[in-house]
Amino acid sequence: IPDLISEHLGQASPLPYLSPMLKKDKLLIGANFASAGIGILNDTGIQFLNIIRITKQLEYFEQYKVRVSGLVGEEEMERLVNGALVLITLGGNDFVNNYYLVPFSARSRQFSLPDYVVYVVSEYRKVLRKMYDLGARRVLVTGTGPMGCVPAELAQRSRSGECSTELQRAASLFNPQLVQMINDLNNEVGSSAFIAANTQQMHMDFISDPQAYGFVTSKVACCGQGPYNGIGLCTALSNLCPNRDLFAFWDPFHPSEKASRIIAQQILNGSPEYMHPMNLSTILTLDSTT
Repeated sequence: IPDLISEHLGQASPLPYLSPMLKKDKLLIGANFASAGIGILNDTGIQFLNIIRITKQLEYFEQYKVRVSGLVGEEEMERLVNGALVLITLGGNDFVNNYYLVPFSARSRQFSLPDYVVYVVSEYRKVLRKMYDLGARRVLVTGTGPMGCVPAELAQRSRSGECSTELQRAASLFNPQLVQMINDLNNEVGSSAFIAANTQQMHMDFISDPQAYGFVTSKVACCGQGPYNGIGLCTALSNLCPNRDLFAFWDPFHPSEKASRIIAQQILNGSPEYMHPMNLSTILTLDSTT
């Protein structure tokens, strides 16, 4: 998604922060701090080695500012960071790779689902507030997708292709509370610094009616193994579909490029149902006049 947004803006995609290529003028394009498998909580993704947790990513963001400052000076760095577009995607793994990772997980014994959602959202608030304090003034915050409808969950939890009700319940509790928290945070800082992207609805559009978007299926992944191609990772041993553009999901968890382009278009031009309080095109128009 960030690559597709960069493409729309006519800019190069920001390089990974730890890339040795990220130096001099390339630093001024931005940086990608993301790390697969992490969550809002530090205990999310403990089964993965060498993930860069969000606390560490925020430290890297601070380091990044120092490096940019060394290039263009403190004042220009602040202007650059304040004017930057930031995309943050967190939350899904706190359910899939934490609360529901195994039956009777530590977090599911500690919290009922509604209480866990409240806790996770309150921790997310701290992350977003820290980003604001570090100078981020235009932050796109995506909600979780429909977690119970991805091929991985269909393979594990579905008898006849229906979405997992428990994971869908988690998404339907988390996403509205995320929007409310963003509203509260915007009121606190006195601006529309944070923009909520309703990625659950964006996904559900093509999951509930794949043919309307030119897909043959939204249940089977293009690349994977087992039922719905939903087991394991996409490897050389996987089943591979002949045309990925006909599939809404590329692998057991992630949308295909064509599906991602649909999502990116909604981020850019979506109605208030999808983008709150405004879409990215409106932001770009506003920022070009100030």
